[in-house]
Amino acid sequence: MTKIMRTLAMLITILGLMAIVLGGIFVGEGFAKNKMIFDRMKVEKVTLALDPNNPQASTTINNAADAQAAADLIATHRRAIAPTYQDLLGTSKFDPTNPKDLTYAQAMNLENYLYMAVMAFGLVQVVLGAGAFMLVTGLALLFTGLILMRLPLKTP
Repeated sequence: MTKIMRTLAMLITILGLMAIVLGGIFVGEGFAKNKMIFDRMKVEKVTLALDPNNPQASTTINNAADAQAAADLIATHRRAIAPTYQDLLGTSKFDPTNPKDLTYAQAMNLENYLYMAVMAFGLVQVVLGAGAFMLVTGLALLFTGLILMRLPLKTP
C-alpha cells in the first residue's frame, strides 16, 4: 500500500467517525423531540378515544397517525357547523360572543394544532431515519478505513 492509499484509508476512517457522530446526534435529537411532542400532548391532555362507544377509554396522542385521525375527526365536526369559515361568517364579522362562531374557531385552532403535530411527528421520523442511515454508513466507512489501514505497506 502506498502512502497515498494510507492517507486515503485515514480519510475514510475519519469520515466514518464523523458520520457516526452526526448520526448519533440526529438519532438523539429525534428521540428527544418525539418525547417533547408526546409530553406536550400529555400535559394538554390531547387524547384520542379508542372506542367510539366508550369515549372515556382514550389514550394520549403519541404518533402521526393518531394526530391525523383526531384532526380529521375535528375537521368533520367543524364542517358540520359550517363547511367553510366564509360560510360561517356570511356577510358579518367574527363574533366571539356567538357560541357557534367561538366553537368553530376553537375547532380550527385544535385542528391546526393536531395537523402541526402530524408534521412534527413526521419530521421526527425523517430525522431518525437519516440518523440511522448515517450510523450505518459511518460504521461501513469506519470498518473499510480500518481494514485498508491494516493492509501491508508495499514499498517500490
